[in-house]
Amino acid sequence: MNGQTEHRIALFLDFENLVTNTGISSTNFDLQPSLDRLLEKGKVVFRRAYCDWSRFQEAKTRLHDYGVELLDVPPSTRAGKNGADMRLVIDALELCYAREHIDTFVIASGDSDFCPLAYKLRENGRTVIGLAVKGSTSPLFVKACDEFLYLRPKQARGDKDKRDSIAAEEETSTASRSGHRGKGHGGKAAEQEAKAKHKVPEIARSVVKRLLGSATGPLNPSLIKETIVRKEPDFDERDHGFPSLARMLEAMEQEGLLKRQQQGRQWYVVSPEAATPPARGGHSKRAAAHVETEDEDLEEYPDPEDAEG
Repeated sequence: MNGQTEHRIALFLDFENLVTNTGISSTNFDLQPSLDRLLEKGKVVFRRAYCDWSRFQEAKTRLHDYGVELLDVPPSTRAGKNGADMRLVIDALELCYAREHIDTFVIASGDSDFCPLAYKLRENGRTVIGLAVKGSTSPLFVKACDEFLYLRPKQARGDKDKRDSIAAEEETSTASRSGHRGKGHGGKAAEQEAKAKHKVPEIARSVVKRLLGSATGPLNPSLIKETIVRKEPDFDERDHGFPSLARMLEAMEQEGLLKRQQQGRQWYVVSPEAATPPARGGHSKRAAAHVETEDEDLEEYPDPEDAEG
């Protein structure tokens, strides 16, 4: 993994919390997108879901397909309440103390009752990632985690893709009409509309300004993302119209907030006042073409020292 530490991850799901009054049901619960993001961080070596499974039979097969162990917690009171959250807390703490190689704990729930667990895990040097449904999650629990990911219903993602497709078609149509009229008011309106859809969030501006203000050399772009997430655990550049961190940094460069420099095959970020080495003769066009082809590969950023070595 390019010299980076491969994390060992434990995943705990408070299943009933995720599918009760959240917009996600047990029939359309889709763990795969979130699991894919976790697998990008390391190995998910422990997967367990807690619930009274007699109520959610239809979800059991799919969770088994994901390699999730199902722990049945039947009702313990006349009101039907079970102790799934308590069992989850006990198991997470036991794993924390007994398995030191597990350095990342994912708590899939939006319940603020898990805040003390998150605090205790972080106190013991573990990274805590929250996973729940946006709009059905306690802000207190979001802030208690190092990072927060959101589950999205299958239908919701489909609707979003459809809206994005329609927006893209409208933008193309607008650009086409503007082209016939030349660079008039229509073109400017389309450009302003595009900028409004992809506005750089204020927290990203603030973090970049502070990091560049104290930097003594090129910054690894992943450090920018890590710093933003520490301040706002549920930050996701896609919510602001940028498909990747690279695209957001590109927009910030266009606004004069930073400069991107290439060292070898990797990109780094420097202050906008930093001098750019002049291109040498005929190599400039090839360098520009190389920048465009490399632009999609900005998700892995080794340290500048490693790149120079």
